[in-house]
Amino acid sequence: MDDHIALITGCSSGIGRASAERFLEEDWTVYASARDTDDIADLADAGAKTAALDVTNARAVERVVDRIVDEQGRIDCLVNNAGYGQFGPCEDVPTDAVADQFDVNVYGPHRLTRAVLPHMRDREEGTIVNVSSIQGRLTVPGQGVYSASKFALEAMSDALRGEVGPHGVDIVVVEPGVVETEFADTVEASRKRLEETGAYDAIYEAQDDRRAIEYDGVFGIPPEDVATVIYDAAAMTDPDPRYAVGHGAKLLLALRYLPDRWRDTAFGLFRRIAGFGR
Repeated sequence: MDDHIALITGCSSGIGRASAERFLEEDWTVYASARDTDDIADLADAGAKTAALDVTNARAVERVVDRIVDEQGRIDCLVNNAGYGQFGPCEDVPTDAVADQFDVNVYGPHRLTRAVLPHMRDREEGTIVNVSSIQGRLTVPGQGVYSASKFALEAMSDALRGEVGPHGVDIVVVEPGVVETEFADTVEASRKRLEETGAYDAIYEAQDDRRAIEYDGVFGIPPEDVATVIYDAAAMTDPDPRYAVGHGAKLLLALRYLPDRWRDTAFGLFRRIAGFGR
C-alpha cells in the first residue's frame, strides 16, 4: 500500500519506533512524533516526516494534525502509542501522579482521536489503532493505576467503534503482553513519585522479581512483533476489534473469566509460594 498517510505517536523508542519503521518499509508516508525530535532524527533520515508532539498539549495536537492535513490532504491511520506506566500500590500513588497517568494514556489518545476524526469521517475512511496492554483487561496488585488508564482506553475504544463504524472508520485495540522495550525503565523511574507507606513491601519485591523474569528473561517479545500487528490492522479493510500480542497473552487474558475470588486467591497463593509477605 503506497501513498497512504500514518501519524504515529511516541516514536522515540520501542513500539512506536518499530511501527514507524514498519510503515516506512511498506512505503507509507509516515509522520513520526515524539516530545523531542532529536530522539527521532534517525527516523527522519530513514524517510519519515517528524513532528514534536506532547500528547498532553491540546494545541500541539491540533497543530500537528492540521499540518498533516494541509500537506497530505488526509490521515489514513492514527496510531495512539505514546504512553508510560505508573506502577505502585494504589495507596502509595499520589493523586497528581494518577492525573498525569491518565493525561498521557487516556486524554492524549482522546485529544488525537478528536482531532483526526472529522477528516476521517468526511472521507468515510480511516483507522485508529489504540495501543493498550493485556493489563487493560486484567489487573494485578501494584499496577492498579496503570491498568485503570488502559481499562479506560479500552472502554473508550469500544464506544468509538460503535459510534464511528457507520462513518467508515475502524477502531482497533492492540494489547501487547511483555515487550522488550525501555518501558520497564520508565516504570522504575515512576517509582520516585510514590509515597511509600511501608505496608506493601511484598508487592514491591514481587514487581522486582517479575521484571527480572519477564522483561529480562524469556517472556518478552521484540517491539517489531507488535509493530507488525499494528501495521496489518492499518492495512486491512476489515480489521478485528482487538489483537492480543505476545507469549501467553491470550492465556493471561483468559484469566479474567475466572471468578473474582479465584483470582484473588491465586494472587495470594503466589505471594506465599514466593515467600513474600506474611
